This record gives sequence, structure tokens and C-alpha cells, in this order.
Amino acid sequence: MAKVIIFSAPSGSGKSTIINYLMAQNLNLHFSISATSRPPRGTEKNGVEYFFLSPEEFKTLIAKGEFLEYEEVYKDRFYGTLKSQVDAQLERGENVVCDVDVLGGQNIKAYYGDKALSLFIQPPSIEVLKQRLESRGTDAPEVIKDRLARAEFELSYADKFDKVVVNDNLEDAQSEALSLIKTFLEK
Repeated sequence: MAKVIIFSAPSGSGKSTIINYLMAQNLNLHFSISATSRPPRGTEKNGVEYFFLSPEEFKTLIAKGEFLEYEEVYKDRFYGTLKSQVDAQLERGENVVCDVDVLGGQNIKAYYGDKALSLFIQPPSIEVLKQRLESRGTDAPEVIKDRLARAEFELSYADKFDKVVVNDNLEDAQSEALSLIKTFLEK
């Protein structure tokens, strides 16, 4: 039976690197395709990178309870995970990876219960997180400050996840996440 794997983490924790490693491990993992109310960029196609909806369509689906989780990032700029999409992937036998914020992760776990494993990827400390964000060289100091404030909030949710993987050494964190997911999928 296919299952759901939920990942949440503060920005700079190494979550994307760990997920990309896991996707290459023959675990039949497939990303959930999120919905958004933003327009497609470049060569993005509806139903491939995202399901592109108008803000009105998005709000209608929210009102009907069609989302496992969603967030209005800016006014009328929504992102969310559709129940129907994840359920269709599960029915095809795909193990579905959801890369979401901590609140979205809690909602998806509550919906799928034992069919879902929620993993929180945690940096060793806020100081290490700050160093990682600064060393990227991609964000202005005020953006880093905002990300660190958000990280404090997100870290307060770590104990609400099934498992916490501390990423102080990338290879160890990847190995631990792989072991946890393999054990979960074999149940």
C-alpha cells in the first residue's frame, strides 16, 4: 500500500538536498503536485509543475474543503495540496512526498494518520542555520533575519512530527532519513 511522506524544515536546514537524495533511492517516491494561483513561469505546464488556478477557483476549492493544506503567501497568491491529487497518486501505488511548512505538515498528518510519516529536518542550532543562510550569498540581511525568526517558530513544532532528523552532518542525516522511510514503507 502506498503511503505519504511529509517533510518540513526551516529554510537552510538541508531539507531539499535530503529529499533529492531520497528521490534517487528506488523507494517509488513521487512529489505531490501542488496547486497555485500564480501564473505559470517559463515552460511550466499545468499538471506537471503545478495545477494553475485563478484566485477565485482556489478560494472555491478552499470553501469546499478540497485542500489538505494551503497558504495565502501574498494577497490572492495561494499555494496548496489538493486531497484529490494525493489520493490519485496513492491509488496509482506511488509513495507521495509532501514538502510543506510545519502547519501544512500537521494538517496532512492528521488527515492520513498512520498512512503518513512526518519528518522534521532540524538544523543543529539557530547559529548554524544563520551561518548556512549567510554562506548561500543569495539573501539580503533583512531576508535572513526574517528567515531566522520564521525558523524559531518552525522549530517550536519539531516535537509534533513523527521523527526529527538533525542535519549536523549531511551524510548521516540522509542515511537516517532513508532508514526511517524504508522502515515506514515496509510496515
